[in-house]
Amino acid sequence: MTKSDYDGPILEIDKLSISFFTRLREIPAVMDFSCVVQPGEAMGLVGESGCGKSTVALGVMQDLGVNGRIVGGSIKFKGRDLNAMSQEELRAIRGSEIAMIYQEPMASLNPAMKIGNQLMEVPMIHEGTSAADAYQMALEVVTDVKLPDPERILKSYPHQLSGGQQQRIVIAMALMSKPALLILDEPTTALDVTVEAGIVQLVKDLGKKYGTSMLFISHNLGLVLETCDRICVMYSGEAVETGSIEDVFDKMQHPYTQALFRSIPLPGADKNTHPLVAIPGNFPLPHERPSGCNFGPRCDYFEAGRCDTGHIRMDEIAGDDRHGSRCVKFREIDWDAPITVGEAKEKAEIGKVVLKMDNLKKYYEVAANALFGGGDKKVVKANETLSFEARESETLAIVGESGCGKSTFAKVLMGLETATDGEILLDGNNIEDIPIQDRGTDIVSSIQMVFQNPFDTLNPSMTVGRQIVRALEIFGIGANDAERQQRTLELLDLVKLPREFSERMPRQLSGGQKQRVGIARAFAGGARIVVADEPVSALDVSVQAAVTDLLMEIQREEKTTLLFISHDLSIVRYLADRVMVMYLGHVVELGDTDQVFSPPYHPYTEALLSAVPIADTSVQKQQIVLDGDIPSAMNPPTGCPFQTRCRWKDDVADGLCDIDVPPMRTLADGHQIKCHLPAEVLARMEPVIKMAAE
Repeated sequence: MTKSDYDGPILEIDKLSISFFTRLREIPAVMDFSCVVQPGEAMGLVGESGCGKSTVALGVMQDLGVNGRIVGGSIKFKGRDLNAMSQEELRAIRGSEIAMIYQEPMASLNPAMKIGNQLMEVPMIHEGTSAADAYQMALEVVTDVKLPDPERILKSYPHQLSGGQQQRIVIAMALMSKPALLILDEPTTALDVTVEAGIVQLVKDLGKKYGTSMLFISHNLGLVLETCDRICVMYSGEAVETGSIEDVFDKMQHPYTQALFRSIPLPGADKNTHPLVAIPGNFPLPHERPSGCNFGPRCDYFEAGRCDTGHIRMDEIAGDDRHGSRCVKFREIDWDAPITVGEAKEKAEIGKVVLKMDNLKKYYEVAANALFGGGDKKVVKANETLSFEARESETLAIVGESGCGKSTFAKVLMGLETATDGEILLDGNNIEDIPIQDRGTDIVSSIQMVFQNPFDTLNPSMTVGRQIVRALEIFGIGANDAERQQRTLELLDLVKLPREFSERMPRQLSGGQKQRVGIARAFAGGARIVVADEPVSALDVSVQAAVTDLLMEIQREEKTTLLFISHDLSIVRYLADRVMVMYLGHVVELGDTDQVFSPPYHPYTEALLSAVPIADTSVQKQQIVLDGDIPSAMNPPTGCPFQTRCRWKDDVADGLCDIDVPPMRTLADGHQIKCHLPAEVLARMEPVIKMAAE
């Protein structure tokens, strides 16, 4: 049978159960999972970490390792049971008819082989193509994935490409043999939101061009809305709701799906008037699942005696397109009842200026030949004339792509680097040239940081309590150990962790709990300013809501100034009072949240807003996909830093964008923008995000 002869479902998974076997016990990872993917259809698989999404994908690839086994049900590809195939048959299908794209592009590329050779291998191995033909195919597919100068790319090694370019190469490699089924496992998690938008558009276009069916695994509901036709929501090893995107998003019929949507910042959510509602409790461990419904202990509609007995099966919802729900009560629940929103909070009173930056510059000198030294010196302008103020009880969000200088400025503020020029004033005192080792305890405890990855910031060999006590010792808080122990317990109360957690080791905590310990430690010395560097991007959406809510609550109590570094504009819109947009070391826009989220925008802000996936079918967005990657800070463009990617450039006369860096202009009420566009062009800008009713 040739690839094009088959016209039934591409993938049929029926009552699939997968377990992993340890010396102690069998751990069920996936139970009673069914889904069908038709030709040319894209199916989104969503759910929290540990719910079994990737295990399903590995089951389809028949790649469950030594401990994993399919213990029930079947997986059919084009009508043939994959579990009954020999290793030879599987080898012929993998990579040729079923291809998989993983989360981390570098894990799929050989660092010692040129890109061209890696791409050419695919048709040469699977189809016996000649080297000359394989080279032409590689050239065509690299052009398809919109990479600049394909011939140069084919001659490059993986380390010479950016993350976004590497991911495009992995997609090109997967599409080389025109597979019938493409599995994408969180393919954009490690990428910037603008690069993600380009990759998503690319996957959709190529899916149409090649007629490829897709299984798209993600925890980002907005991304699934933009890429898929159908969706399957998983919780703790089971599919709990499945159906078309419209049915599941607009007529959800499972309490977990509803709870997920309440915990993500959609347009209209606001930290004071419409706070997010976090899902109570924790995700169950595989060997501690409750009886009956796995979601029962966390569900608003739980009923003892019904929800916690027996196996609960997936039930069809009449009248919809293959829409099903695994809930015994879904027909009794009033799904149109107004959502119980979180309790409205008083807006914090913004106080006096705590932090002021004035024309801050941070340059690095590097050898032109960085690998072996020697050669001319080059200057990298990581931060270029940064100026802003941050006040007591205020949340200032700093947004921009990787390499825009967000983390560099945080390092200078923390004293891990010293400024090249300009001033940083903390309560009116200059601190820009005091390295951390020369800073007094009062300065160190006043400026603290919460990091992106909670796993890397805790000492694995120390209990949680000991790590907080160490911070208190360094900050000189408490006259003796007993006082410090007491303060530690109060800090655990502050971050809503049980006091007995002080005796636990970090490995015994979930990601969200570790991040809470990081927050407790940051606030141990009564921090005035907390720099939160992507503090929730490594966490599941349901945990994100709880952690952001916690940060806001502590801020209200402690009157902290929060500098929130992020590339997720949905969460920024939800919690920021003011927003600063950075691009290639420059502040390109600065204003309060409403100003930055409504036109006129800086052209870069406009593109950032367009790139954010929003999990709401009533939202209409302009599609603005930026061409090319962010330029190198070692070799920035002349004139305006954004001019190489700007769609408005032709509206500026005399090639000004190529020649001069624009001045910072104030538009209205303190809204600043660094752009050459004339006022009448700015006035023509349309809103990027509109609700369908508008």
